[in-house]
Amino acid sequence: MEPEAEIIRAQLFALQDEAYRTFHSALMPTVPPETVIGVRIPALRRLAKQLAGTAQAEVFLQALPHGYYEENNLHAFLIELIRDYDRALAETEAFLPYINNWATCDCFCPKAFAKHKKELLVPIRRWLDSGEAYTVRYGMEMLMRYYLDDAFRPEYLEWVADVRSTEYYINMMRAWYFATALAKQPDAALPWLTEKRLDLWTHNKAIQKAVESRRIPPGMKQLLRGLRSRS
Repeated sequence: MEPEAEIIRAQLFALQDEAYRTFHSALMPTVPPETVIGVRIPALRRLAKQLAGTAQAEVFLQALPHGYYEENNLHAFLIELIRDYDRALAETEAFLPYINNWATCDCFCPKAFAKHKKELLVPIRRWLDSGEAYTVRYGMEMLMRYYLDDAFRPEYLEWVADVRSTEYYINMMRAWYFATALAKQPDAALPWLTEKRLDLWTHNKAIQKAVESRRIPPGMKQLLRGLRSRS
């Protein structure tokens, strides 16, 4: 390890919370518990803000792969603070192959992406076609985050539906995406459920998540309950 990366690792261990480590490790079955330090997300974000733009941070961003879960999350939060779109995208694409869990995958979104939605669609398509579980999941997450409001187009529902995988964390994101689409774009999303265009698992899981959501009105929840399928 470079000395700068070693210093950052020591800072992370100084923020360790053993009780949180035990609790959070149990939520991430794909992450070996010995690679979890136990640092709460607000503390990681504060550290990222302190380091952003420094030479130390630049060295850390090049120090892939990291050894600890929190190092990956800190890496993600440093990318999130990069203001230049091209640089943020390049760092994201360099980092995605090293993500090994849903929590790191879902925790970051570079602020620069919000102002470049048209350009971002190109890498999103690439991520969806990558075949890498957390890269695919990240592509769907970006579609859910940025393209279910004013930038929405019905074909984005097809992009997500066309993803075929036996990977649990991909399929959970597909269901989450459609549940969110039911809240934000109900006219476009509902036919995917009424016409049973999705695979059975995603169909039922999307309904479950929508029914549990506070953003879905009672009338639609009642309709969705009647659409649950066994075959």
